[in-house]
Amino acid sequence: MFEAITDEEQRGQVGIGTLIVFIAMVLVAAIAAGVLINTAGFLQTQAEATGEESTAQVSDRLQIVSQSGTFNQTDSQMANLSFVVAQSPGSDNIDLSETSIELIGADGQESFQIGDEGNATIDIFTNDDLSVVLTDNSERAEINLILHDPVDGSDELDYLLEEGDRLSVTFTAPSGASTTAEIRVPSTVVDESVRL
Repeated sequence: MFEAITDEEQRGQVGIGTLIVFIAMVLVAAIAAGVLINTAGFLQTQAEATGEESTAQVSDRLQIVSQSGTFNQTDSQMANLSFVVAQSPGSDNIDLSETSIELIGADGQESFQIGDEGNATIDIFTNDDLSVVLTDNSERAEINLILHDPVDGSDELDYLLEEGDRLSVTFTAPSGASTTAEIRVPSTVVDESVRL
């Protein structure tokens, strides 16, 4: 029933040396598997964070509902600009005080954060808690920019916008998503209130 092996070359290796080599191979495989699992977990976490940030940069932006301004006939320039804004569809909460504005036109470039300047006011007229955070798509906020104040120039941007001028206004939400509005002042302004 059992066959005796007499040839030394046909015998299997046994002993402590073989056991040590086998254990070493198992340990190396276990360490390599641990490193791979760790790396995969790190990459998954990083991919999720990147995906959330990318989604926020696309969807967490303002939508401009209307834009208007007040023209100062005495100085022949725009005194202020008013924008009614809302959250774009699918957007998370937007803190308007941390939103930045960039003006680019014939009078140069001006950039500032709304909450840091006295020349910009925020009025959320569909929100009862008096905060400056848009939390719902139905909420509307009016952002008023004081370009030129003939009475008290302390809170003005001192930005010259005359008849026939064009101005590009970019709103950048805290997430980095931006919305641009093009302002075109009529070549002849006959009324103080101007729809832009």
